[in-house]
Amino acid sequence: MSIREAVESDWPGIWALMEPIVRAGETYCWDRQMDSGGARELWFEPVPARVCVAVDGDRVLGTAQLHPNRGGGGNHVANASFMTAQEASGRGIARMLAAHVLAEAAAQGYLAMQFNAVVETNVRAVALWQSLGFRILGTVPRAFKHPVQGLTGLHIMHKDLTEGTQ
Repeated sequence: MSIREAVESDWPGIWALMEPIVRAGETYCWDRQMDSGGARELWFEPVPARVCVAVDGDRVLGTAQLHPNRGGGGNHVANASFMTAQEASGRGIARMLAAHVLAEAAAQGYLAMQFNAVVETNVRAVALWQSLGFRILGTVPRAFKHPVQGLTGLHIMHKDLTEGTQ
């Protein structure tokens, strides 16, 4: 398996892994009825955003996007999103994508990475981010309508990318 920058021809594979996640509505604050075009517009933001894919041969098993969390005076803090194909779960793809994106963010000069909306019931993601040094700064209560568990919180998570380099 390898991780590389996404190209236009990757979109069908990205959407194939993304669509079940979007439809389930358990981990992203996206419209569950979103179509491929709407998802593509959200995922492939303009530069300086970057998208990468984890591939096994021609098969897309995971994808991540990296971009500034905010513009202007906040553009030194990165934000990222990750999705892994359900059938590839448990193979370490999310961890490999995360390591790749964190290294890319640091190389691009970002000083930190912030996640604005990690669904608190997404315990695997929360555990992964914490194992990689992210801290929960706070939780917005009842900010996410989980289709199974009802109203749940959204964590704001942060990692300083300069720790150990000063």
